[in-house]
Amino acid sequence: ELRVALFSAGDELRSIGTQLAHGQIYDSNRYTLYGLLTRLHCDVIDMGVVGDDPEALERAFTAAAASADVVITSGGVSVGEADYVRVLLEKLGEVLFWKIAMKPGRPLAYGRIGAAHFFGLPGNPVAVMMTFYQFVRDALLVLQGRRDAAPPPLFQATLSTPIRKAPGRTEFQRGILARGADGGYTVRTTGDQGSGILSSMSQANCFIVLSTDTGDVAAGEVVDVQLLEGLL
Repeated sequence: ELRVALFSAGDELRSIGTQLAHGQIYDSNRYTLYGLLTRLHCDVIDMGVVGDDPEALERAFTAAAASADVVITSGGVSVGEADYVRVLLEKLGEVLFWKIAMKPGRPLAYGRIGAAHFFGLPGNPVAVMMTFYQFVRDALLVLQGRRDAAPPPLFQATLSTPIRKAPGRTEFQRGILARGADGGYTVRTTGDQGSGILSSMSQANCFIVLSTDTGDVAAGEVVDVQLLEGLL
């Protein structure tokens, strides 16, 4: 059974059930990731929240890598945050890539800490889920010995409402897929696509996948759609 150590990084994070002070937020990412990992039948080691302290983070990384095959964190990887993750990774192991041209989820890190694989996911809740679905999920399936691991296939549907998009990054907008009166499929977004809006994921049954070069898309155009796990 694949062992995955999990923790969130950030002084502002608190576990569910505790009282929030000014400037604090609940650590929703850890609970989301725990659920996603459990669905993949991983043996999850929940290490809680680690503050923005270099020594505490180094202890957490060292302990996680010693006890697990994979280490997953959320938060502490974006430019401008009070983070030490990249420095610690370069000290304890290696960074293989950092930042990718996707939205949401640009600040995704991957590397090694000793013999353990490391995935540093963003801090925003939707970006965490998106990077998990598009990168981490298939990697974990391969590490479990699955030889049939592959992302859910893309198929096409007609866009029922327009989408605004700037070229430059592949974009995964959360969508609602429905069968039209003519038997074909139509899709629309769940509304506001901010990466901190959890309801954009909870209301979705698919991703609308817009390529790097794509700009605004008008209603009536055909777009690529990827069903969420569990619907195939």
